[in-house]
Amino acid sequence: MFFMPFCCAAQNFTETEVIRFKNEAKAVTIIRDNWGIPHIYGKTDADAVFGLMYAECEENFKGVERNYMYQFGKQSEAVGESKLYNDIQMQLIADSADAIKDYKTSPLWFKKLLNAFADGINYYLYKHPEVKPAVFHHFEPWYALMFTDGSVSATQTGGIELSEVKRFYANGPESIGDVTVLHTTENAIIDRETGSNGFALAPSRTASGHAMLYINPHVPFYFRDEVHIISGEGLNAYGAATWGNFFVYQGFNPHCGWMHTTSNADVSDLYAEKVIKKGGKWYYEYNGKLKPVITRQLVINVKNGDKTEPRSITGYYTHHGPVLGSRGGKWLALRSNNRSYNALLESWLITKAQNFEEYKKAMRLVSNGSNNTVYADDKGHIAF
Repeated sequence: MFFMPFCCAAQNFTETEVIRFKNEAKAVTIIRDNWGIPHIYGKTDADAVFGLMYAECEENFKGVERNYMYQFGKQSEAVGESKLYNDIQMQLIADSADAIKDYKTSPLWFKKLLNAFADGINYYLYKHPEVKPAVFHHFEPWYALMFTDGSVSATQTGGIELSEVKRFYANGPESIGDVTVLHTTENAIIDRETGSNGFALAPSRTASGHAMLYINPHVPFYFRDEVHIISGEGLNAYGAATWGNFFVYQGFNPHCGWMHTTSNADVSDLYAEKVIKKGGKWYYEYNGKLKPVITRQLVINVKNGDKTEPRSITGYYTHHGPVLGSRGGKWLALRSNNRSYNALLESWLITKAQNFEEYKKAMRLVSNGSNNTVYADDKGHIAF
């Protein structure tokens, strides 16, 4: 692997890990072109993922860590009280226990990619002891399964507002009273009209006689890295990778090109739960019977000056999902597909698709609900 020379010392890594990192690094080459774009070469797909994550951290480790602070609901640990209810919302929505389970049951070939993802970031931290992470000093392979969609608007809340989460959890559900919140479609319309653009031109419409794809993402400045990843196992993808993701989110390979724009597909639902309290415990009515509300303690570290203070929050759940708020005296539980093994699998498989059928096969996992897709390939197919 091509690196700039410097002195370093191990931080938070075992000798076994360091030996593994160094052996993995030997199988990877990173060449930056005249514009600083990393071209990452590996013998295997896992080697290329290792190199990609190292290169992303070289560019913007803070961006990588920031995205995982958001996904894990750990922003308060770095910035303080202002992000407390964002963190409560995300810890309710994305369960790390499910991500760990998905990692353990992943097929070996995919688990190698997940392992390489973590090793690439950890090797960067090992080689750069001067970098001081705000929260994550050691990345685990299953972390990638907490951030399975590279979209800027991936988290679906069913229409719940952060203010409603705050009102419900600030002083506990006993204090909320009956409040009805009216919603309009105004926000959805604005999102649709100001999102990213993608244009696919059929061969009959171009001077060259070939299909053309125009990729025009609208994202916050420096939201993604421009990369080229190549492996001896058929990977050869160029495009934009979201900080912390190990796949090309928007781009092309020798045969297929793909552009994602923001979708307002209805892929999450809020369930209005009729609740009562009996004997000091909460119950909700389902099919004419009372079922106990499930509770779980969320511990959120909140930065206060030079220290962090743990806050313990009781999270409420029904079998539909986490309770995020209430309206009209009923609790609202979210059922969604926000954190999904299949979403990450789909995101990876489309980068290796060699033709339209393979691309469609990957998309049949139907797990990246926040994305529309604009597609073109070297056989002249275009699709939306």
